[in-house]
Amino acid sequence: MRRVFSTQAIQTAIEKSLPDFEKVAGSSAVRTQESVRRQFARDESHFISPPPAVVLEPTNVEQVSKFMKICNDRGIPVVPFGTGTGLEGGSMSTLGGVCISTQQIIGEPQLREQDFVCSVKPSTTRIALNDAIKHSGLFFPVDPGADASVCGMVATSASGTNAIRYGTMKENVINLEVVLADGTILDTKGKGRCPRFAPFQLRFTKTCRKSSAGFNFTELFVGSEGTLGVITQATVKVHPRPQFFSAAVCAFSSVHQAASTVVEILQWSIPVARIELLDTVQVQASNAYSNLSLREAPTLFIEFHGSSEKEVADQTAAVEDICKSHEALDFDSGASPDKMANLWKARHNAYYAALALRKGARGFTTDVCVPISKLADVISETRADLDEHEILGTVVGHVGDGNFHVILPTIEEDKTEHRKIQSFSDRLVRRALAADGTCTGEHGIGLGKRKYLREELGENTIRLMHTVKKALDPKNILNPGKVLPEL
Repeated sequence: MRRVFSTQAIQTAIEKSLPDFEKVAGSSAVRTQESVRRQFARDESHFISPPPAVVLEPTNVEQVSKFMKICNDRGIPVVPFGTGTGLEGGSMSTLGGVCISTQQIIGEPQLREQDFVCSVKPSTTRIALNDAIKHSGLFFPVDPGADASVCGMVATSASGTNAIRYGTMKENVINLEVVLADGTILDTKGKGRCPRFAPFQLRFTKTCRKSSAGFNFTELFVGSEGTLGVITQATVKVHPRPQFFSAAVCAFSSVHQAASTVVEILQWSIPVARIELLDTVQVQASNAYSNLSLREAPTLFIEFHGSSEKEVADQTAAVEDICKSHEALDFDSGASPDKMANLWKARHNAYYAALALRKGARGFTTDVCVPISKLADVISETRADLDEHEILGTVVGHVGDGNFHVILPTIEEDKTEHRKIQSFSDRLVRRALAADGTCTGEHGIGLGKRKYLREELGENTIRLMHTVKKALDPKNILNPGKVLPEL
């Protein structure tokens, strides 16, 4: 849906609304200082945007509802903002307007151990959630690398290193509390179908493991990127923490060999917990940034989980045999817990390691995902494309589910370079689409991938998306200009 916003009209409406915002949450929650607004002007992407005109910091869902009613009545665009770790510009206020920061909506994670679910507020990050429930023997497995807020991870349908075994956010969200554009507070699976926060008491009712009642509105908001509502609570699945862990590092002569190995591991149905690929350039960057001493060659990081040492050992032996059959250069297993932690810390810091290859650079990242059967060819063609066009970039990814990233350290202000990198990204996305893949496996659409969505989903699906958007947000105030391509 299309609505043309007047910058001057937005600014005038905001200025008139400031006293009303202050009545809702107090003057300390209405931030107009330039230094504060600039903190919310960008995420971890390469995009450049003006800061919002005002940052609102509600402390509960009722305040979010009142803020949304004011903005909806006066046609003021609103962008929800979590921890700012997104990579597609999805939380940037491109039109100025209002930024609603959800980080002051606090509350301890509420765990129901016997039902394997936990409810969290927007201030809770994935690391904070796991710290809060570690006493229970349970953990929240979705791990995108960054310490993102759980509600923000819902908004982008995040994934990460554990998805091959435990699934993405889409498979791990049970219920959502969402504030719609007009201020309506919605529980997607019904009020009381999960643990809920209350000011003076915590009300627990039944938490069903499954339901076929009504439309699946929960998944409608998973991956909606703030265009349909503001997520103010999420109830997610938590899983038993594995009793035994092990890890292996395996180097190959080419990315094609490494990716082909992953395909065979999956074909043999070995239940690996994580399997990550770093190409040679990424290994070089990670060695320098994270003080590692890995062989500078395409490398797989693999992690095994099990209920016994024998189960983990059997998985490791089976994977080692497959790696050797693909002419692995080495296979180093049995890492100590400290070494495992360092390896995965290095993997999580791969983005920053790649940026460190070039002083002053921002990160331009790609996020394609392809069928496993096409993975080796697409990764090999992508690495060859980088080399042929002399583009500095690293390849790294969650190859167990076909998802990989190219991290490109770039100077955004250099327009010639930006066009060169954008052309590479276009070729990569179309290579993935030609292989029946997707333009984004986990980062979301945001600003950067709108132009690919019609090609991937088709005109009729795009029109249906606009119909849903118009039904929930008829004035198009929620994160306008994101996700949906123009009709």
